[in-house]
Order: sequence, then structure tokens, then C-alpha cells
Amino acid sequence: MTQYDYLLKGGTVIDLANKIDAPMDVAVSGDRIAAVAPNIASAQAAQTIDVSGLLVTPGLIDIHAHVYHTREPETLSVIADHHTFRSGVTTVVDTGTAGAKHFLHFKRTVIDRCKTRIFAFINIVKSGMLGPFEQDVSEMDPALAASIALAYPDDCVGIKTAHYWVAKPFDEAHPPWAAVDRALEASDICGKPLMVDFWHREGRTYQELLQKMKPGDIHTHVFAQQFPILDAENKPADFMFEARERGIIFDLGHGAGSFWFRQAIPAYEGGFAPDSISTDLHIGNVNGVVRDMLNTMSKLLCMGMPLGEVIFRSTAAPAREIGHPELGALSIGAEADIAVLRQEKGEFGYVDCGYARMNGDRKLSCEMTIRAGEIVYDLNGRSRPPWEEAPPEYWRIRYPTGVIEP
Repeated sequence: MTQYDYLLKGGTVIDLANKIDAPMDVAVSGDRIAAVAPNIASAQAAQTIDVSGLLVTPGLIDIHAHVYHTREPETLSVIADHHTFRSGVTTVVDTGTAGAKHFLHFKRTVIDRCKTRIFAFINIVKSGMLGPFEQDVSEMDPALAASIALAYPDDCVGIKTAHYWVAKPFDEAHPPWAAVDRALEASDICGKPLMVDFWHREGRTYQELLQKMKPGDIHTHVFAQQFPILDAENKPADFMFEARERGIIFDLGHGAGSFWFRQAIPAYEGGFAPDSISTDLHIGNVNGVVRDMLNTMSKLLCMGMPLGEVIFRSTAAPAREIGHPELGALSIGAEADIAVLRQEKGEFGYVDCGYARMNGDRKLSCEMTIRAGEIVYDLNGRSRPPWEEAPPEYWRIRYPTGVIEP
């Protein structure tokens, strides 16, 4: 009698949360990780899937994306399941597309219907994004935003503030810190972290922002062009290390305009890496400079970040940042969210938000994605039998009842 439903055999497991970076096999039973060990016997599994030469990692976690695609008017969101699994992502966090006014619609029409696990940061602006209402201080209700996060703790991981910059000079109707201060208040009420998207300008500086933020709060878009993260010698500024020492988290948040090699490379070479890697994926960049999570991760890999660190900052680190340490690891008994990746070597080009290129010699691609034990993406059909060996009526593999639906 077999012990496991299937076995991923022959791969290299990279799971730094469990201090594993070695050849290992991974067994799955139902929707759970059943075993991670060297040389698990194929006879113990109903099916063995050969992943030799490939990397087996926890399912990737993208903590900055926009997936509220049912919102009207459209807010640049993508359909999560169309983009996550093909890049090894099993969990995504929508960052403030919905505020309190639209969260229930977001939950009913997207979160509860997608196979991708979706969490949300609730926008301090009750109408969410994008629109002129983001400049309206009366839309920023800390108690209301916090009440949603508290009422739906399984879905909401924090509060988000973004896009409050006001074209005209700040005035009494538009205090410079209105959005940040009210978002901080909401974060205090619900006891969840704040994620900040910020524009450095006269009247409110980046250094002041970091002083306002609390340990566990997340500054996204850390390598955007507008932040003075480098000093006069093109080294990471001292205040960046001081903020990290206080517990401020720095997320990549690539986006269409927030990742610049001229910021990222000197910062990384000076010892300042992002705590987590994320895409800020939306329809404005999915076919442009971002493309997907693996393309973003590959940029860090080619900047010199060790492969294990790239995986860690795309799995366990973001899981902890959003208060879900049970995710981002291949722990025995954990939900079986798994990415099977290939590290390709060759000549590749990577483009930043200023449309400048960095040449690289490596690229990550996805071979297979497993979400809660189900194989949801299988690029080369590794989990399928050769057609010559399949039973004569092999549509029954796909349709066990024999009924082929139109």
C-alpha cells in the first residue's frame, strides 16, 4: 500500500526557513507536505515525478500586486490565476486596490473564487485606488479601515497608504502627512503592519517617513528613483541601516516606475538588500519591465544575490512580514504549496523602469507549480504519462467519469 499520493524525486530543495539547501525528495499526501528527505523510495508513492536537475522550493509569495480585476472602474489589476502559477507563485497580496468601501466585493468576486491564495492590505482611502479620491483627506478613515482588517483577519494582513502627493502645494485641506498619519492610526487600531508607497518631496522627507514608521511596517518601492537612499559617495545612506535596525522592512515592489539599477546595484553592493522581493504586478507592467515574479527574482540573482537568498526573500521572508509564518516553507504537515524551478544559464537581458538594460548570465523559469497539493501548472507535462503508454481511452485521465464536458 502506498504512503504518499506523489513524490517529487531527484531535485534540489531550497527551503532556508528549514535550513535545507540540498538534494532531497518531497512527498505529498492530500493537500499536505508529508515528507522531505533524501532518497524516498518511489514504491511509497502512487506516482513519482522526476524533477532531476531542478529546484524544489516553497510556493513563491508576492506581497505587492494588484489583483482586484472585478473593480469598476478598472484599476489596472490582473487576474491572479492567469499570472501566478506560471511563475511559481501560490500566494499573492493585493496592496490597497480595495479600501473599506469595496473590500467585501473584492472578497466575494476575487479572493473567494481564485485558486491562488490572496491576502489584502486595506487602503486607508475607503475608495481604494486609483482616482482623485486618493487626495481627499475625508476619504481616510482610520477606524473604518481597521474595522475591515479586524472583521476579516483570514484575508487582511495590514493597512496600505499610497499615491497621496497632491499636485498643488500642501495646504490646510491637504496636510503633508495626512495619509501616512491616518494609516499609522489604522495600523495601531488593528494591530497589523502598514505598507507605505511614498513620494519624497518638499514638505515631507523620506527620512521623516522612516522615523514615523513602526517596527514591522513595510516600505515598498525601496529602489525607486525618488528616494535618497544613496549618500554622496553612492553608498547606502546610514539612515537606511538605522531604520532596518529599528525593525523597518524594505520591500522591492518593482512596478512600472519603482526599480532602477542605478539605485539597486550600488545599494546592494554596499550591503543593503531588499528584505523581500515583490512585483507590484498590474496590467501596466505585466508585458513590460516586470513581466512576472521570476523575472524580478532573476534581476536580483544577476545582481549577485545568492540563489538561496533570492528564494528566501520570495518565500519565508514575505510570509513572516505579513504575519503568516506557516507559509513559505516545506514543513511537514504544511499545506503543499510548491514551486519547481529551473535555473537557466546563458546570455539574458534585464530592463529597469528607466528602460536601461543589465546583462545577466542566469534566469529562473517555472517547470511546475503545486497549490494545496494540486498540480496547477506543469510546463512540460512531467506529471503526465507518455501518450504511447496511456490507456486507449486516455481522456479518462482528465475526465474519470467518462463524460467529456463541452
